[in-house]
Amino acid sequence: MPTRRTTAAALLSGAVLLSASLAACGPAGEGGAGGGGGEEDDRGRIWAQSLNWKDCPAPSPLQGGGEAPEPLPDGTRWQCATMRAPLDWDRPGGETVDVALIRAASRADAADRIGSLLFNFGGPGESGVATLPALAPDYEQLRSRYDLVSFDPRGVGASAGVTCLDAEAAQAMTEQDDTPDDGDDEVTALLQARQRYADACARKSGRVLPHVGTEDAARDMDLLRHLLGDDKLHYFGISYGTELGGVYAHLFPRHVGRAVLDGVVDPTLDRMEGALAQTGGFQLAFDHFAQWCVDTGCALGDTPEEITRLVMDLEETLDDEPLAVDGERVLTGSQLVDAVVRALYLETAWPALEVGLQLVAADEGETLLGLADALGGRHAGGWSDQQDAQAAITCADRSDRYTVDDVLERSAAFEKASPLFGDSMVWGALECTGWPVRGKAEHPDVSAPGAQPILLVGNTGDPATPYEGAARMAERLGKGVGVELTYEGEGHGAYDSGNTCVRTAVNAYLLDGTVPAAGTVCEREPLQGKE
Repeated sequence: MPTRRTTAAALLSGAVLLSASLAACGPAGEGGAGGGGGEEDDRGRIWAQSLNWKDCPAPSPLQGGGEAPEPLPDGTRWQCATMRAPLDWDRPGGETVDVALIRAASRADAADRIGSLLFNFGGPGESGVATLPALAPDYEQLRSRYDLVSFDPRGVGASAGVTCLDAEAAQAMTEQDDTPDDGDDEVTALLQARQRYADACARKSGRVLPHVGTEDAARDMDLLRHLLGDDKLHYFGISYGTELGGVYAHLFPRHVGRAVLDGVVDPTLDRMEGALAQTGGFQLAFDHFAQWCVDTGCALGDTPEEITRLVMDLEETLDDEPLAVDGERVLTGSQLVDAVVRALYLETAWPALEVGLQLVAADEGETLLGLADALGGRHAGGWSDQQDAQAAITCADRSDRYTVDDVLERSAAFEKASPLFGDSMVWGALECTGWPVRGKAEHPDVSAPGAQPILLVGNTGDPATPYEGAARMAERLGKGVGVELTYEGEGHGAYDSGNTCVRTAVNAYLLDGTVPAAGTVCEREPLQGKE
């Protein structure tokens, strides 16, 4: 759930959506079968298409760039394909959109293979085609019985990726002061920048903007399930991917296979409520970082309060006078906050955050600017479309359209929740104001009566998807569907932390169908020392 055109907009993962009654979606299960002539014939061709798997090329700049994925240690090569899906699922026989896919074949023989395990890594806006190979070592055990599969959701990367700004304009927007605190002029400048951005998205990507919502992606997933030859969708969703999984379960409860939702989005909160919850979550995570720093001989301060004050002072200083980096770029106060946010996603990044803060206090900003770039999707070849896709998907889903008065009315509550993150989070709630597409609803519908158990993994120290969201997702999924597993840890999500207990429980469920006992708790394995 990275990305940022304003810091808080980047943090808010999990768009909200109310399911509507759409056209039939598949020849089996929910939605019924196609037939007849005209559009019905075209729809039938969508469901009868074959996937032409080939060796994968290097990721495109919109996917994040880099080299073509290397074969796995056993020699298995990554394969890519393109799936055609209706641009508008209300008109399944109309114009189509290409959805980019990637897979690594299972190591199992036919008797032991369960099927395909589909991943969504969150954002919204993460390229699954680029991300799955990068994280493949974490999931190698799961390949013992599954083909590992991921995709660029529509609007992302190679799937009709949304683009809005050129590189120069994108860079200027990252340097925009997203916490106007110096009179009406700064507020006006922020609103004008956001409107220019929305207008640019409409000009460059207007064709797809109405059709990149979470419900559209969920319907694409059911088409993919069918084309992969699976009766059930086996799924691993992380962060925003948990909301996508919940929406899929609501639309297709009888098609849910073994599903894991890790770093669970709270489906009961509107955008402002979600922003407030995340504000407290990031403050809690920063407090934990600061205490670790003190406990291990921190050079930033003698108490967590001193470290918080240091960062706030640095942000204020950089707001007034950005720090030059390499003679070409600058580190602003907003980018400093971005860097802190990025480091809080992974406990293993805490040592880098400590070093980066020490360096910026000594007028060296390269380390923190690198962390900020990682949050925003900037890479050696330019920019991915991560930020643009995040905005497009979020604003297609969310019906909330807030005003400056709404922000000012709630700013005290955000300041109370976090003196460090509150301002940027509350102003970030304006992300969809002026967007050219109406959002669907305040909340996603994730009720899924009749679905088989879905494993929900909640992390007590998660900054981006606070722990309480797992229980609320379980309640909304319905009795007997959501099964909670608690990780008493740090960082965003749990499985990728490497915690042995979490991985054992999740693997047992996905590989053997063993559902953890209700109330299972996995304890943290502490971060050791410093780099």
